[in-house]
Amino acid sequence: MKPLKYLAIAVLVTAPLMVESTHVVHAAGGRLVSAGSVTLSSLAAASGADGLSNPETHAEADDEAAAAARTAPGPSVQVPGNPVAHAGAEVGVTFAGLNHRDQRLANNGNQFSLEPPDQALCVGPRHVLESVNDAVRVFNKAGAAVSPTISLSEFFKYPPSIDRTTGVFGAFITDPVCHFDADTGRFFLAVLTLDQDPVSGDFTGRNRLDIAVSASDDPMGSWKLYKLAVQDDGTEGTPNHNCSPASPPSPADTTNRTACIGDFPHIGADANAIFLTTNEYSFFGPGFNGAQIYAFSKAQLAAGAPTPAMVAFESPVLGPFKSFTVWPAISPAGQALTANGGTEYLLSSTLGDGSETGNFAPSENRIGVWAITNTSSINSVTPSLRLSNQLITAGTYTLPPEAQQKSGPIPLAECLNDRGSLVGPGLGCWALILNNRPAKKEHLSSLDSSDTRMNQVVYTGGHLFSAIGTGVTVAGSTRAGAMWLNVQPTITAGVLTSATQQSGYVAIRNNDLTYPAVGVSSTGKVVMAATVTGRDHYPSASYTVISDNNPTVKIISEGVGPEDGFTGYPSVGGGDGTSRWGDYGAVAMDGDTLWLASETIEQSCTLAQYLTPPLGSCGGTRTALANWATRVSSLNI
Repeated sequence: MKPLKYLAIAVLVTAPLMVESTHVVHAAGGRLVSAGSVTLSSLAAASGADGLSNPETHAEADDEAAAAARTAPGPSVQVPGNPVAHAGAEVGVTFAGLNHRDQRLANNGNQFSLEPPDQALCVGPRHVLESVNDAVRVFNKAGAAVSPTISLSEFFKYPPSIDRTTGVFGAFITDPVCHFDADTGRFFLAVLTLDQDPVSGDFTGRNRLDIAVSASDDPMGSWKLYKLAVQDDGTEGTPNHNCSPASPPSPADTTNRTACIGDFPHIGADANAIFLTTNEYSFFGPGFNGAQIYAFSKAQLAAGAPTPAMVAFESPVLGPFKSFTVWPAISPAGQALTANGGTEYLLSSTLGDGSETGNFAPSENRIGVWAITNTSSINSVTPSLRLSNQLITAGTYTLPPEAQQKSGPIPLAECLNDRGSLVGPGLGCWALILNNRPAKKEHLSSLDSSDTRMNQVVYTGGHLFSAIGTGVTVAGSTRAGAMWLNVQPTITAGVLTSATQQSGYVAIRNNDLTYPAVGVSSTGKVVMAATVTGRDHYPSASYTVISDNNPTVKIISEGVGPEDGFTGYPSVGGGDGTSRWGDYGAVAMDGDTLWLASETIEQSCTLAQYLTPPLGSCGGTRTALANWATRVSSLNI
């Protein structure tokens, strides 16, 4: 096939200008407070035992509850499809990262079973730090673990999410993100923390961003901890965003009935500040307020200041739309933009699933480009950061379909479907897991392929690179694919005034490509990591050099079986038979090396092996309720 046939032909567009009025709130000091410190090397390994416990899972309070409001996908872009090949010699180190078993058995097993992992990845001079829901581990650059698997509850100095001995609930932690900042030589790790009532486990409404900053470029050392309350109901110094209460009313142990939730945090940085953004929903009732954007003094965080300066932008809008997943950019070392007093760029999409942005169109061809200028003023007595944005034309994107799986052994589903007498008269294997026999037979699940929110953003050499999940039509079949973006913004007098963009598509015939994450090598190669799954592949880790003339999807590590997790089976996880699969992957830029992280399946076992005691461990490769894994790889290209 001819070059560029595998991509939609790139388009160059100069968009009409849309500048948002700029505003700054909650300046220096803000609500960011010190929360002590922790030394990672002092946290000892303490693995729990195999087996099911009650409660085994905890429903998340996040935007998945809005799924019922999703608009139907529109017609997808027709593309020829990219070739697929095995990875080449450019892959250096590749190793199995954290998996569900690691996560569930951490902290003496005082953890919930969780799907999806939501990978965070950051790389310093000598170490690779990976975090997932709800654990963190440090590796050296040869792929050997140099720390045990540590629960995020331990790391952020909370009681366990669930104490299996006493039944007492601690805090529920989710959505880890991290960044190694070469300017300061510090690791930054942030999570969303939701308070639970210690007796019932009900969410109280209080929630915060927990932020950890390493004291050096060695993540095994000491970290300074900070907290930022984000329930935004007027308590703990937060603004009141008037989020809706539950109807009927929440339980009596709900302390903050009109709380908002700072969901889906993401991290970025420029020369002067660390940026965190969230999507703010009503915690208990309906409603979405838009994105919240927080800027923190990088120098003050690195110095361990007790109250680092903070500036927040509350619920900015993008033309006629509410802001949604406004993802801040990271840059290769030394390439952050210092012009205009320091500049941070961000990107967002405008479609979401309709319930967030207010855009219920079946497809879109517009994205948001954002700039925060004068970021150096974050260290002054009166910070004066300025936010501006514009809506520009890009390629067409639409909600992607659910990703499909290649058939294979699914022992959890087979156990749930068993109607024999494995446990006792009339009691099949299902009785080992459930009190009541499933009403319907479970089947091989499809995988959630997200919506059309923006993914990881990189700024380098005057360009912003990112990717959006989208539906694509390949050989007459609609599949999940990705639309990549190359945006070139222009700032005049401290305000974003124009942007041009190129866009194209990555798609695979008979297979799906999900959760793209983009990085840029020191040689200027733009690389996209993603999971590949479908007729020809179990969920597998891949990368694509999208700046090549003839981009090929290269498989780093073939999956060895299908996803067999509880969220895909209505009798255990509720839902409609679609597994929660990722919310994001990651690419970390480390000098001449890119480090990639994607979700995979790296084990497989039969029902007989699943039933061999201890139940569901399959020889120590999984747990009874889930088998997701992650793959971390280095790329020299």
